[in-house]
Amino acid sequence: MTKHKNTYINRELSWLQFNARVLQEAADETVPLIERLRFLGIFSNNLDEFFKVRYATVKRIYDAGKGGKSELGGIKAGELLEEITEVVIDQQRESVEILNQIEQELENENIFIINETEIEKDHHEFIKNYFYQEISPALVVIILDEDIALPELKDSAGYLTIKMSNSNGKDQFALIEISKSMERFIVLPNRGDASFIIMVDDVIRYCLDDIFNIFKYDSISSHMIKITRDGELDFDSDLSKSFVDKLSRSVKGRQSGDPVRFVHDKNIAPDTLSFLLERMEIDSKDSIIPGGRYHNRRDYMDFPSLGRTDLLYDRIKPLPVKGLSLQESIFTSVAKKDYLVYTPYHTFSYVVKFLREAALDPKVRTIKITIYRLAQISHVASSLINAAKNGKYVTVSIELRARFDEEANINYAEQMQDAGVNMLFGVPGLKVHSKMCVIEREEDHKLKRYGFISTGNFNESTAKFYTDFTLLTSNSKILKDINKVFNFLEVNYIVNRYKHIIASPHYTKTKLFSLIDKEIENAKNGKHAYIKLKMNSISSYKMVDKLYEASRAGVKIQMIVRGLCCLVPGVKGMSENIEIISIIDKFLEHTRLYVFSNNDNPLVYISSADWMTRNIEHRVEVSCPIYDEDIKQELQDLFEICWNDNVKARHINETQDNTYRKNKEQNVRAQFDTYNYYLKKLEG
Repeated sequence: MTKHKNTYINRELSWLQFNARVLQEAADETVPLIERLRFLGIFSNNLDEFFKVRYATVKRIYDAGKGGKSELGGIKAGELLEEITEVVIDQQRESVEILNQIEQELENENIFIINETEIEKDHHEFIKNYFYQEISPALVVIILDEDIALPELKDSAGYLTIKMSNSNGKDQFALIEISKSMERFIVLPNRGDASFIIMVDDVIRYCLDDIFNIFKYDSISSHMIKITRDGELDFDSDLSKSFVDKLSRSVKGRQSGDPVRFVHDKNIAPDTLSFLLERMEIDSKDSIIPGGRYHNRRDYMDFPSLGRTDLLYDRIKPLPVKGLSLQESIFTSVAKKDYLVYTPYHTFSYVVKFLREAALDPKVRTIKITIYRLAQISHVASSLINAAKNGKYVTVSIELRARFDEEANINYAEQMQDAGVNMLFGVPGLKVHSKMCVIEREEDHKLKRYGFISTGNFNESTAKFYTDFTLLTSNSKILKDINKVFNFLEVNYIVNRYKHIIASPHYTKTKLFSLIDKEIENAKNGKHAYIKLKMNSISSYKMVDKLYEASRAGVKIQMIVRGLCCLVPGVKGMSENIEIISIIDKFLEHTRLYVFSNNDNPLVYISSADWMTRNIEHRVEVSCPIYDEDIKQELQDLFEICWNDNVKARHINETQDNTYRKNKEQNVRAQFDTYNYYLKKLEG
């Protein structure tokens, strides 16, 4: 293939374009006002993680003296760092403008977000009492002295930098940490029908004289800063320590990783900024971002609703799965046929009920499950502990290195281990990202397998707003293969052969190439050939090149990619038969679905794997075939609903301009139409 000048989209820049789509939701006037604030929070939280992980990785390449062009899709690391910073500065500016617009619209709804200069007398006493009772005892105030080393600033914590000036020309600097334990938004007493909210930052500003009254100064000013550190975990090599102990220490050490981003109030005094940058040893290749008055806008994800349901999305009531009852035995139902649970349209309670029933059923002998991210209060974990206490042999493969959820997973791992659960802590060099469970039950003096395979984490919290498929099945062929994956997790040096599932790291690329090659062959022979893919991300150049090959052969390819996408669609002679859209809406699109025409006898898979090098070659992943004809059709119907979206779908193209897909067809909003699809199913 002759390389097009832009054969690939750089993954970091593509990811920033995904986050721009999140920002579009915050700007969308058809989105309820408080939900728009929450999208701003999601945008900010995403950006924090991007700098901790992706920007930090590029900076490591740069610091190692490597050009990085081969790893970064044709751009040098130094140039990419600069381009990222430019893009982020523009996005941050836009986000501040959007925030200002939302605040104005909230005022039209009689909701006022005030600052310390707008406090009226009737709120003065409330705020002072709140400060002394709730804020002051938790404050960490650091007096900055040239003779004393600056303590390590916490990753992604917000700090107010304080400058006290007096007539003798000697300025005194200090930092106040905005603790995560503090409520960021303080709801003040209503004044008539008007609601008032003040941020904890501004309460502290209002009370600066109460904090620093032992110092003499003529004027005092405060501006917010935030530092983001490299989020990569570094393990020591002490063989005497357990993996859990090493990981615990490494998670704590993340707080002192190298700085990669410094965000500051653009109105901060130049001498204050220079003082801080010098003391923190931040250089030009760290991303220095001038921002607004407030940072850590991720906190807007928890903006108080104030009882204003009219400013929120309508809550949907999760639907039952047709033919599957929570009041009856899940085993009895699944023994007869497969069922598909599609959260959040369906309730996650089916998965919990399956595990709870297994924990109590005297006929159940073993339970094996993989866990990647657990909820803070996990009914999944409690069910597994319950099962172990009832004498079941429970095996849990828990991924302790699930980024930013390590601490929660460690805590539950210790609880399960104490209850007698057989714990597996991953595979050396691989993350276990597959979502699967196998239950063995004694029936007629034989062991019969039941289980479930999912595209998402077994997490009650995220199941309320992540879209994910979970197949409940007693198909012996599939579950025999799944059981082999558990055997691999326990005995890593044995590589199994699988007849039905597609498993990483050993077979995914080979099998997917084989499926694509079959479509290429069918296209060349004049047969119907297409590929339909839905996933979070595609960044593997090998997979991108293979899809380019299929496109050139005439295979029609439709892709729904929520996040980063390194493939350039619609380029004549390279990818003209590939179309890609991205959907950002009320729920986080998290499903992975692969459909191959197979000469009009479709092969359908649900998967835990995106088409990224890490998922295909460096993780344990499972793609599961769908054999039930009704569920196969259901999944194809769901793909078509998403593909026809002309309200929240954006075009992914070479220009990366995130334009909405608009046409003259009847409006299709995939997430709303999916709910209606299942309502109609229930109605028969």
